[in-house]
Amino acid sequence: MIEEKSAGAVVFHRNTQIEYLLLFSNYWGFPKGHIEKGEDERAAAIREIREESGLQVTLVEGFRQVDKYFFRHKGELVRKEAVFFLAEATSAESRLSHEHSAMVWLSFEQALARLNYEGGRNVLRQAHEFLTHGSKQ
Repeated sequence: MIEEKSAGAVVFHRNTQIEYLLLFSNYWGFPKGHIEKGEDERAAAIREIREESGLQVTLVEGFRQVDKYFFRHKGELVRKEAVFFLAEATSAESRLSHEHSAMVWLSFEQALARLNYEGGRNVLRQAHEFLTHGSKQ
């Protein structure tokens, strides 16, 4: 079995309400990608957000969620650990990378309905709770 680890973030900005960024490639999800050699989780998350959306962000202290799951790649089982932070974008002015075919900013309820996997929905629920009620992880 192959083991992979990636890092990313639930990216948000504050307009008249909190809006969350979702990206689409094969499914709707958050910006994330592999951690490169010599890079820590936080640096990888910031880099992936910049590469996939063009956004400059600040990570919110105190939030870190891990989504663990399995999938098959070329017939081989992969155990994936995706670490998510909470990142505030200074602006909603984003650009779509070549890795994705769509990008959208949505309210909590809309983003929850759009996410394809329960793991992503759980991470979003935790992030939204942290932002709106200051819950500790």
